[in-house]
Amino acid sequence: MRARLGDRLVIESPATGAPVRDGEIVGLHHADGTPPYDVRWSDTDDVTLVHPGPDARIRHTAGPGGEPAGGGADEAPAPHAGGPPGGVNPGDIGRRVALERRRQGLTREEIARRARMSPEYLAYLEQQPADPSPATLVSLADALHTTVSALRGAGLDLPPGQGRALLHPRLDDLGPEECRALLSTHGVGRVAVSAPDGRPVIVPVNYDVVDDAIVFRTRPDALPAAAVGAETAFEVDHVDEALSQGWSVLALGPASAVTDPEAVRRLTRTAHSTPWAGGEREMWVSIRPTTLTGRRITSADR
Repeated sequence: MRARLGDRLVIESPATGAPVRDGEIVGLHHADGTPPYDVRWSDTDDVTLVHPGPDARIRHTAGPGGEPAGGGADEAPAPHAGGPPGGVNPGDIGRRVALERRRQGLTREEIARRARMSPEYLAYLEQQPADPSPATLVSLADALHTTVSALRGAGLDLPPGQGRALLHPRLDDLGPEECRALLSTHGVGRVAVSAPDGRPVIVPVNYDVVDDAIVFRTRPDALPAAAVGAETAFEVDHVDEALSQGWSVLALGPASAVTDPEAVRRLTRTAHSTPWAGGEREMWVSIRPTTLTGRRITSADR
């Protein structure tokens, strides 16, 4: 018997009327996929060490192409801890787990310990298309202090913050240093500009922070370019739906176009990502904040 992380162990007792029991394999003890296994049982959510008997069989999960992994009904090829050959191929759930884990500054070992699974299984989820069991998703959501719906991507087309407010909220002002830390190195923020007809407009942009300046790429004829030569407001925020808390940072300062060819090359070379909107955006705009303010909502009961 051989299994991979994510496969299901099914136990069908030969006794008449005995229920079928199954669970997800969340830990391997041998590199070749032979028993024993750490199994999260679907009926209890308990994780136990299992030495399968003659009444047990492996139900293999689908591989990246949608075909069953392995050639037989009860056999699978030996697992490879680093993901599929040639590079990782993360699924949507795995990407969200990895992103939230990194956002909180947590290691795989820490999350795996909280969720009662092996770090190798967590790596498998983050690096391959996977369909973890409901019990595993609940454990991961608890470990990351989020919700199963958030890990599945529910509500992506809805604005954040539709949950209930905290019973005893606390609103704190943030100092400049904490605001700089929350701006971090890059992300998505909103720049406020005046449109050609004079109307105020707020536009989301991908930004980087370089030498204490907020920089972003745009086109000379696009709305964000209207910030050049004006005092500009730039805002970033984060909302934690699961805990009904969050923060926002507002930067105020003059915006200018980056025209030095060497500076443009350096920004382009070191940019963390290309603009999500795509297309040619060869103009760099720099905002050097003269004022940084922020606020954070937490529970007053903590």
